[in-house]
Order: sequence, then structure tokens, then C-alpha cells
Amino acid sequence: MNLREIIQISFRSLVANKLRTILTTLGIVIGVFAVILLVSIGSGLQAYITSEISSLGSNLIFVIPGRVGGARTPGGVVSNKLLLSDSRLLQQRLKNSADIGAVVQQLAALKYKNKTDKGVSILGATANYPQVVKTDIVKGIFFSLGQERSGEKVAIAGQTIVTNLFNGTNPIGQKISVAGEKYTIIGTLAKKGALFGIDQDNTIIIPITAAQRQFGITNVNTIYVSAKKSTLVATVKNDVSKILLKRLTEDDFTLETQESTLSTINNITNILSIALGGIAAISLLVGGIGIMNIMLVSVTERTKEIGLRKAIGAKRSDILRQFLLESVILSLTGGSLGIALGVGASLILSNFFVSQVTPWSIFIAFGFSVLVGVVFGMAPAIRASRLSPIEALRYE
Repeated sequence: MNLREIIQISFRSLVANKLRTILTTLGIVIGVFAVILLVSIGSGLQAYITSEISSLGSNLIFVIPGRVGGARTPGGVVSNKLLLSDSRLLQQRLKNSADIGAVVQQLAALKYKNKTDKGVSILGATANYPQVVKTDIVKGIFFSLGQERSGEKVAIAGQTIVTNLFNGTNPIGQKISVAGEKYTIIGTLAKKGALFGIDQDNTIIIPITAAQRQFGITNVNTIYVSAKKSTLVATVKNDVSKILLKRLTEDDFTLETQESTLSTINNITNILSIALGGIAAISLLVGGIGIMNIMLVSVTERTKEIGLRKAIGAKRSDILRQFLLESVILSLTGGSLGIALGVGASLILSNFFVSQVTPWSIFIAFGFSVLVGVVFGMAPAIRASRLSPIEALRYE
């Protein structure tokens, strides 16, 4: 028998048992659908985080308190010895190669007239913060160096603040209570959206000196160093370390670059994507077992047919190829439907959550569905091909 005849016979057999074919295919459909969708979520999350970090500036170096994996206080808290004076010293020494800024962070309540917004992120920043960490001002201005040094009570509001307290109207010039202290809004920030469920627009930026004075803070949470050229990042990082080590020890701070941060995050999200895909692939194995079970039942039901075909000249290889082909058709059909549904669901989900379909996930899901058809279809096909024509014809 030629391949065309075997394909025709296989399709006729599958169509003759429509319900069984549909139910068998459903297991593969669900498995491939789950693989595509879950891997898309993992890939979308990775792309989103990478985009958010890259948007801060490609030449950025973070100076954070404590050494990663280093000394901690008995309570497990990192000891913070970074000071605003460290930031100013770095700016003075590295003014030709980098811009340096610093921030402190607090959570506090805001109040405007009879409206209150609790749990707002208060960011005390240096005047050059928009230049060091890419920050867009959509209305008004950022505070000046003079306002920073004097600790003037001025503020830049995020879009959530504008919406919640000012109903979306222009807040420039309005006075707002920040943890009980009055600040004048002089600018508003561009909308950023949420990251990991945290609203990045529920933020207000005030001069770092005003924040330190109001909240009794002497240290800074982070020092940002932005190299003026990408080729200077390694040199600047080395210079920052040398300058800080004159006052601090290696256990007192850690330097992180955009590249190292992205590398760490990419490793985590890659593992997440693989884990999600692995979990979803279990359903593909279940679908494969379903195919094998149905094909074994089919061999038993069609024993006489197999005996008759062998009696009139069908070779063992013809029977093997027929049943193996039926199994592969089931898995390919299920895989194709699963891919279509997975891609469609991912595109719909992208309107509400980070989701990104990757070609490699489609390739792997499709290839795995074919593999499932071959592997789990082999045992029933071999069993069918080994049936004795005489015994098969006598089977009841």
C-alpha cells in the first residue's frame, strides 16, 4: 500500500468515530493551550520588567545599602550607612564622567481639603533626579537645586494623586498635606502604570532635604549614578567604589548596574517560564496517555479488520504505519487547535495583563504534540501490526 492510501484509510477510521476522536484530541488541545498561554505570561512579564528597568536609563548604576549576601543586623535588616554627603562627594569627584542623585523613601498619607489618600510613596530626591533617572514632567517644573538645599516644601505629584485628590484637574499651585506638613505642588509626573501590582503613579516627589527633616531620616535609600557615556560605566563603577571605600567598608554598600540587574531578572523570569511550561506540559502527557489508551481500544475493536487486511495482502509495515499515522493525526490536530486557542487567549489577555507570544513556545508546543503522537501511538501500532491474520479473523 502506498502512503496516500494509508492516509485515506486513517482519516476514514477517525471520522467514523467522531466523538471518540474529538474527546481524544481534547487532551492535546488543553495541553498545548496551557503551554502557549503560561509561557506567554512568563515571556510578557520578562519583557515588561526589562522595559521598565531599561527606561530608567541604560548607563545607570545603583548604590544600595549593605552587601548582597553580606553582613546584617541581628534582626536580619541590612545596616544602612549611606549618607547624602556620599552622593554630593561622588557628584563633586565624578562631575566630568557621571551625574549622581540620591533618594529616601517613606509611606505616608496625603490630604487635600476633605480628601485623603493613604499609603502614598513619598520620594525625597535630589534636584537632578529627572536627569539621573529618566523622569518625565508633563506639567509644571521640577524643583531647583536651591529649593533642594533650602528644603523648600514643594512637590511633584504622580497621576494617581492627580486623579484621587484633584479629580484630574490641574493641581499646579495647590497646597497638599504630606503627613501633616503643607507642600505646594509645582509639577506633575507622566503616567507609568503598575508594576507587580504596585501603582507607580501613587507617588509624590519632594526635596530630599525636606524629607529628611520631616521624617527624621539621616541616611539615603539609594544613590543613583548615571554615566555620561555607556563606555564609561565600568570605569565610573570602579571610581564610585574607590571613593566610597575611603569612608565605608565593602560590607556597607553594593553596586548594581543595569546589565547585572537585567541579567538577574532575566534568569528568574526564564526559570519561571520554564516552570510554567513544565507544569502545563504535564497535561500534554496526560493527553498522550489518552491517545495511547484510545488507540489500544481501537486495535481491539478492529481486530477482524486488521486480520482481513493482512489476509488480502497488507504488510505488517502497512498496519504499523496506519495506526501510527492515526495517532499522529490526532496529536497534530489537537496541537494546531491548542496553538490557535493559546495565541488567541494570549492576545486577549495582553489587554489586561502582560502577555507575549514567543515563536519558540509555539515551536516547542507543536513539536511536543507531534512527539506525543509518535511515542504514545507506537505501542498500539506495534500491537496491531503483530496480530496473526488467522487469529484476528477468528476474533469475536
